[in-house]
Amino acid sequence: MYRCNEQIRAPQIRVIDADGKNLDVMATEEAIKLAHQKELDLVEVHPKAQPPIARIMDYGQFKYQKEKEARKLRAKQHKVEVKGLRLSVRISDHDLGIRIKQAKKFLESGDKVKVEIVLRGRERRHPDLAKEQIQEFIKKLNDELEVKTEQAVTKQGNMVSALVAKA
Repeated sequence: MYRCNEQIRAPQIRVIDADGKNLDVMATEEAIKLAHQKELDLVEVHPKAQPPIARIMDYGQFKYQKEKEARKLRAKQHKVEVKGLRLSVRISDHDLGIRIKQAKKFLESGDKVKVEIVLRGRERRHPDLAKEQIQEFIKKLNDELEVKTEQAVTKQGNMVSALVAKA
């Protein structure tokens, strides 16, 4: 993180005071004494510069502001989730339309959609029908919204599935 007061290793540093004025290059010990006189800390804000740049400020307040900014950035991040949609081999056109609307909503919010069909009973003998149904679903979804298939249609056990994301 940031070095503060006695943690600063450089013998000479460029000092900026609490008001933002440049106090020029001085010895580190002298700058620390100056900061303590003002009841503040000397914080190394740019260690890679030649000589390193340090600022006289309240380190606790500075650290709090940095943590607050980091929390704000984390809150704005959207974690991509995989949402599941179940179809069936004998799904009606109306139900298929509802599933397409749901998939569109998920994809527009930045999530991925896993489309799956569970084969039951005699349906297990015809996994090709389930694959066709999923491919038809993806084609209809592609008419509504530009999508890409991240995982092709695959059969695992008695389940046929595919993973779709927004293109």
